[in-house]
Amino acid sequence: MYSKDRQAKGSKGSVQFKNTKGRLQIVFSYPVQENGEIKRKRFYISTGYDDTPLNRQRVGDTVRSIQRDVDYGEVDLSLNKYRPTASLTTVSSIPPTSPNSPTKPQPLLDALWEKYSQFKKPQISPSTYVKDFTKHKNHISRFPSKSLEDAIVIRDHLLTNLTPDAAKRCLTQLKACCSWAMEEGLTELNPFLTMKIRVPKGSSEDEDVNPFTKTERDLIIATFTNDRYYKYYTNYVKFLFFTGARPSEVIALQWRHVGESVLKFRQSVVVSEDGLVLKDGLKTQRKRDFPITPEVQAILDDLKDETYDLEEFLFRSPKGKFVDQHNFANRAWRSILEKCGVPYRKSYQCRHTFISLCVEAHINSTAIGRWTGTSAEMIDRHYGATNFTNLRPPDLT
Repeated sequence: MYSKDRQAKGSKGSVQFKNTKGRLQIVFSYPVQENGEIKRKRFYISTGYDDTPLNRQRVGDTVRSIQRDVDYGEVDLSLNKYRPTASLTTVSSIPPTSPNSPTKPQPLLDALWEKYSQFKKPQISPSTYVKDFTKHKNHISRFPSKSLEDAIVIRDHLLTNLTPDAAKRCLTQLKACCSWAMEEGLTELNPFLTMKIRVPKGSSEDEDVNPFTKTERDLIIATFTNDRYYKYYTNYVKFLFFTGARPSEVIALQWRHVGESVLKFRQSVVVSEDGLVLKDGLKTQRKRDFPITPEVQAILDDLKDETYDLEEFLFRSPKGKFVDQHNFANRAWRSILEKCGVPYRKSYQCRHTFISLCVEAHINSTAIGRWTGTSAEMIDRHYGATNFTNLRPPDLT
């Protein structure tokens, strides 16, 4: 019994495809009964497809289907089950390939993306459409090829020209676009489906924790205070440092959100086709309260005048519009860090600085998470002892 099981298991083989005279051919063997004996018969599949990335994806679907049947002993020996995707023969040698059969022309990627974007537009927020879909449209416009058959070339272009995180996000969207196109009958295959791009840990903005020290924080604030061109943003920078709030949430604060003891974060400013607009809710939650500390109260007192309007925003650009965080970061923030000699980090590190200093002060991570709109797990994973210059080993004697 043991030897029979071993023989049956050994009779199962792998299904493969190979390049034969420039065309793809599937080859596999399977035990069949002839004249009362079990013999292994070799099967050849002449697909008629040229060896291209797109056709390899097409043939791969057939290969996986046959491999499953081989593993479970359910191969259709008449081969009718597999005929819709290829012309099959059961001969002992490789038959001559037939001329390449005409296939339906595949649409170009930029045309698919345009249709996919219009389909998704009513289902997503204006900021997502502008920030993500427009960004990926620009990436696609720079691809060396728009043909789905050049999927490998497109993936390599992403890896060469974008950061790993940006390349992964773009590839994910290309997969979603082509999967949708298949469902709509616009294309036959999704050549990006099995592709992967690995991203190093800590590459996202929330995980890239590299906070400032207290000394660096205070130097940055002092340099803003004394700067001829950018002193206007001093209170905005202080607020980022002393609340740990995201810039999109701070820019959206109105005086009606300032209570007796808490700040009420209820909305955010996002990018849309019409520019910066208000959106109800925050990045990861619907609302959040933050206790008004002495540092925050001092900022509020400095901002408030006798005629302030509850609908007015705490922070405005010099021209009275929403603070454009992108412009602020590229101009004011970068300039001030150069002037004070602090190694450059993104202004988002103001948030990381607040959280890290709270961790160093042994504040409960759940409380910090509630103040800043993140999870205690995220804080424990990414912030526990990041600001090593302020830490000293305990007395072990």
